[in-house]
Amino acid sequence: MGRVFRFISRPLLAVQDSEKAHGRSLLMLRILSSNPLTRFVLRTLYKPTHSLPIKRFGIDFEHPFGIAAGMDKRAEALRGWESIGLGFSEIGGVTMLEQEGNPKPRMFRHGRDKALVNRMGFNNPGSEKIALQLKKARKHNRKIPVWANLGKSKLTPLSEAKDDYATTLRRLWRDVDLFVINVSSPNTPGLRDLQHGEFLRSIIHECMSENQKSADMYGGETKPILIKIAPDLSHSELEQIIDVALVENIDGIVATNTTLHRPNDVDKVYKESGGCSGLPLTLRSTELIHHIYKCTNGKLPIVGVGGIMSSDDAWEKIINGASLLQAYAGFVFEGPSLTKEIVNGLRRKLRDSDFKTLEEAIGSSVQLA
Repeated sequence: MGRVFRFISRPLLAVQDSEKAHGRSLLMLRILSSNPLTRFVLRTLYKPTHSLPIKRFGIDFEHPFGIAAGMDKRAEALRGWESIGLGFSEIGGVTMLEQEGNPKPRMFRHGRDKALVNRMGFNNPGSEKIALQLKKARKHNRKIPVWANLGKSKLTPLSEAKDDYATTLRRLWRDVDLFVINVSSPNTPGLRDLQHGEFLRSIIHECMSENQKSADMYGGETKPILIKIAPDLSHSELEQIIDVALVENIDGIVATNTTLHRPNDVDKVYKESGGCSGLPLTLRSTELIHHIYKCTNGKLPIVGVGGIMSSDDAWEKIINGASLLQAYAGFVFEGPSLTKEIVNGLRRKLRDSDFKTLEEAIGSSVQLA
């Protein structure tokens, strides 16, 4: 099925507006996963033939590969991600307020480089409507963990960001298994300032406080909270964020978001403003994963995202310190068969290595002090 996508579906998508193509693909997945018969067909075609179990953040994952934020902003295709065999899904980014995002066109593809440039701007229905959508989805008895990516509303001043993030967390808490604080999107003015110092501390504090209040209210355990970082940080900036994360007992780091850097300044797509993802981000995200793992002595779990197009890319993320993986652009360019290729490919690499479990492979190429 991967060949079918590459030779038929991908060329058709290439001549469409990127955002419209995304919307049509999501609609098709939602429709196909809403019927038991077509859902069975999806599982038969795309679900990995073997599991690759791993446990992180107190959550059991059938395998380490999931969908990244941005693909399912409205939590519309939760059954679809499960049907094509993903280990978890991440909805959003979700902001406290409903917002349309930046003016269109705002998403662009570079087919030869397998790269995306987007300046979406956290377009989403807002946390109240997303909470209602998640509530409706309870009846489906979902089988994979659902994460939520938390963003800041554009209208909210940086000084009030902590309340914006915490409000969204509270509204979604009951139906989400893990939260990712996104302070690294390049498409909301000033957002990346929140990665540093007191801004970051205040957001983490407020989200953790709200997390505890919600746990007490519903009689459950607190949910894991991660932060998502930019790939454009210097090592010294990254180390400052790591210090804050460790002091504030954050549960993990997602590395990385999209980059402002471009492979060249000639191609039309790369002249568009916004964040670049896909293959051009592969090496940089892996480099930061390696640095985080080394700086934390492997004690802070890392979710690797950025340019994962194959099991080779996934394996590099794992041996450099990532314990879970996500893709976005990979699905755009490789299609839904990517899940099976990644998970089955990782199993083969594990079988051909000296490691008995995936756990043993994590960070194996990093020389710790």
